[in-house]
Amino acid sequence: METVSIYFRQTDAISLTTAAILLIMSIMTWSVILLKYGDYRRQRLAERRFLDWFWPQPTQNQVLAAQPNHALIRLAQTGLDIARRCARSSRADELDAWVTRALRQALDAESAALEFGMTVLATVGSTAPFVGLFGTVWSVHHALLALGNSGQATLDQVAGPVGEALVMTGAGLAVAIPAVVAYNLFARANRLRLVALDGFAYDLHAFLLAGMPPPHRTDPTPADQAVGVIQPAHAERG
Repeated sequence: METVSIYFRQTDAISLTTAAILLIMSIMTWSVILLKYGDYRRQRLAERRFLDWFWPQPTQNQVLAAQPNHALIRLAQTGLDIARRCARSSRADELDAWVTRALRQALDAESAALEFGMTVLATVGSTAPFVGLFGTVWSVHHALLALGNSGQATLDQVAGPVGEALVMTGAGLAVAIPAVVAYNLFARANRLRLVALDGFAYDLHAFLLAGMPPPHRTDPTPADQAVGVIQPAHAERG
């Protein structure tokens, strides 16, 4: 801590600006990490409860009236709403097209929402080391100029300022490493979430059009008429 204090007392405006940029990058990185991690945990818990609730029990009105606070409920509300509005006035193939289109648009919206903060993490992870390196180079240059002007260049006089300048390189790495690790972890989590959302959308699509429950359910329940006014497509043709 004393070394850092000495460094900042000896530095100039450019080095201080570089240090401020690294500090801002670090704050942005950890803000994104905490926000995304908290949102991920909250949505995972809410989605697990929703899946336990959605298939066995609720009616269409219950689903549509629920608070859309996670991706699965938003997908369910989108599918149920479009199917309810089109079921009576559309043929089976038209209903299929409308439901597929609505669910695909909803999935695209959820995919875009998952990208929140990823650009920040990628940018910080790729640029922070170079910002730190720039700060180090400038600080070394500044230190050597000061030593040259003093007319003395003994080893102990050079080693101190140069060593203190290397703090910038360490700061750049300290900012970049959490950003890179977080980016990779969140990118994997996003891929897994999209797979889960695709699976739910497929189950919902099959259910709305053909009354087919998900594979893990065998006996019809009130959820097999979850939309109330929506019947399987083959029933409409009959």
